[in-house]
Amino acid sequence: MELPNLDLLTHVPQRWLEVAEKYLKAIPQVRARLDKETGAVLSHFEKRLKPYRGTLPAFERLPAQGRPREEVLRELEGLERREETRWKEGHVSGAVYHGAEDHIAFVNEVYALHSQSNPLHAELWPSATKFEAEVVAMTANMLGATEANAGLPPEQHICGSLSSGGTESIMLAIKTYRDWARETRGITRPEMVLPSSAHPAFDKAAHYFGVKSVRVPVGADYRADVAATRRALTRNTILLVGSAPSFPHGVIDPIAELSELARKRGLGFHTDACLGGFVLPWAKRLGYPVPPFDFQLPGVTTMSADTHKFGYAAKGTSVVLYRGLALRSHQYFTATEWPGGIYFSPTFSGSRPGGLIAAAWATLVTMGEAGYLEASRHILETAKALKEGIAAIPELHVLGDPLFVIAFGSKTLDIYKVMERMGARGWDLNGLHKPPAVHLCVTLRHTQPGVAERFLEDLRAAVAHVQANPGEKGTMAPVYGMAGTVPFRGVLSDLLKKYMDLLYKV
Repeated sequence: MELPNLDLLTHVPQRWLEVAEKYLKAIPQVRARLDKETGAVLSHFEKRLKPYRGTLPAFERLPAQGRPREEVLRELEGLERREETRWKEGHVSGAVYHGAEDHIAFVNEVYALHSQSNPLHAELWPSATKFEAEVVAMTANMLGATEANAGLPPEQHICGSLSSGGTESIMLAIKTYRDWARETRGITRPEMVLPSSAHPAFDKAAHYFGVKSVRVPVGADYRADVAATRRALTRNTILLVGSAPSFPHGVIDPIAELSELARKRGLGFHTDACLGGFVLPWAKRLGYPVPPFDFQLPGVTTMSADTHKFGYAAKGTSVVLYRGLALRSHQYFTATEWPGGIYFSPTFSGSRPGGLIAAAWATLVTMGEAGYLEASRHILETAKALKEGIAAIPELHVLGDPLFVIAFGSKTLDIYKVMERMGARGWDLNGLHKPPAVHLCVTLRHTQPGVAERFLEDLRAAVAHVQANPGEKGTMAPVYGMAGTVPFRGVLSDLLKKYMDLLYKV
């Protein structure tokens, strides 16, 4: 996609750009040009996202007669074989965090045993609520609850719920703070202050729940700027946010300083440990430099930690934790006037898959402390070797000082072209912007023999190729470049919406 020189627009206030964009998009010639350019990009995406067209049956209507189960199973097995190679070989960033065949088989067996259970009907399946309560308790105690609870009455102990993933955990926390602030402080126009590196799930929560998201810049080390956070506080601020670690750069924000600022102001503080919750406690025990980030800090009032990431459970579970029952109660929903009877649910979902809750419980109790400690040891050792190997490539540099999520960029090369060349060699990496970079989230898949060495070998070759072919545009690199440079947010938003439309095309 050919783009004009937009450098002069980088310092124009965003509200002016939004007005200008609105009028530009209303001009037929501009609209036609945008449609043509985005159409070309989407056409490329469609080929990648819909590889089974014309090779497998497609269904826009229910078949008149149901297909034989054996036939359907054969088709599903074929799809699994086709799609599992790259993640099994460790050629993806994150995505699959354990992946060993015996572990997958065990988790699948547990899910099958409890596939019909649903904690909405606690009397029918009390096992589901047992599992959920114990997963929450185990996660809380791993994240400092034992120390935080000492000497306090039970109603002030760390508590929580299971959600469907990190995004729901974060959204539950923000909804909870909104309602808490409205009831206890009379705040009707709530704001939260968070670093620019915090996960977009916070903005999603702000969008849904009417909370203003105030983003502040990170420092030269890519960690949240405490002074900038302090300056951003207003009478409507209800909480502050920090990441442990942040998704883009893999560094841990200054949680101690941020949470203490929140505590002194009577605000909530959320530690987003979706990525690090099941790694950092063990990294600290192994002697790695892990600053305080959990409930041992008195200012931390909520946390999120994903059991389906480095907790190694099946996809679809995360834990959101609260300092005390009174705060968690604002998460709950109750309906007392419905003709269908009394209704209540702790999270956004009504019915929830008890099989996933059972799988999370079974994973935690079979891994145990020793299992998580050993898994973290392998991941951190592999990440150290990768970080050193990347830093040794003269054209590249590592951003910040990460532990296991390693972001790297370049001052001399188009890093997105390097990422694209890595894609041609079978690697699926995450593109970042502001600044342009690429990252690899190291998992147990990367600790397999030879994977780290293969990554560094391919990375050196990718860098050499981009150096030798400076005029090569590639196919995806311009899209990533556009995301980091185009000041008109609506253009990118429209493209992303069309991309999502594409996902739903048969």
